[in-house]
Amino acid sequence: MPGWGIELFRSFGGTGRCGQGVGAVYGWVVGELSGVDDQWMRPLKHGYTNRTVSDGAVVEKTYVGPGAQLRCRRERALLTRLQGRLPVPPVQGTTGTALTLGFVAGVPGQELLAAGQPEAVLGSCGELLRSIHRSVPSVLPEEAPRAGKVLVHGDFGPNNVLLDPGTFEVTAVVDWEFAHFGDPVEDLAWCEWIVRTHHPGHRRALGHFFRAYGDQVPPWPARRAAMLARCEELRRFCDRWEPDGPGVRLWQGRAAATANWQE
Repeated sequence: MPGWGIELFRSFGGTGRCGQGVGAVYGWVVGELSGVDDQWMRPLKHGYTNRTVSDGAVVEKTYVGPGAQLRCRRERALLTRLQGRLPVPPVQGTTGTALTLGFVAGVPGQELLAAGQPEAVLGSCGELLRSIHRSVPSVLPEEAPRAGKVLVHGDFGPNNVLLDPGTFEVTAVVDWEFAHFGDPVEDLAWCEWIVRTHHPGHRRALGHFFRAYGDQVPPWPARRAAMLARCEELRRFCDRWEPDGPGVRLWQGRAAATANWQE
């Protein structure tokens, strides 16, 4: 059963605090959002920041950590406005810090990468990202469009893309809580970072991702700078959640490793 989540805390397991596996061990989400008895709800795989559970018909996502209400409100607005424009799950209900979403069938891209299908997965990711960046500006109501900027997903990678395992058609792109107007390099670089960090054996297949995206790919110095900027954002996010905690040290280490990468 597919699930989704930002790559904040992958290396940790545990107690529901920053750097200690938030989303890795979920607990229960009250079923009142959808009227589904919570005894049937089970944690989804691959959720790393928030608490995400499903009964196979709906997905209930409860946001935790800094800015939970803002992140919930942003994702709800985007999913509502992107319906019919991009493959996204439908919103069925909401509270201050939780969304009930319609369940979407599909296999997370990182599982298909691990199964040895990097070219097809990353090609589909590139085509999808091109469509995201060409979306109309009005889908993000809380920010005014700016010249030269595009809709940035904010956590784009195969980890947040569900695909049909037979055709590799994208069935959904999820986790829009960090979306904003920005530069295309932010998403391009972060997808590359996800692959190089978590699927290093498939690094050479990134060419399929960039070719499928189609537009001019920023040079390596710009991509690495965007990776480092995102690592710093996530370090600050963790520091707000648990000052000087293990999540902070995790992202400090990842930034140091990224700074030493060569194209």
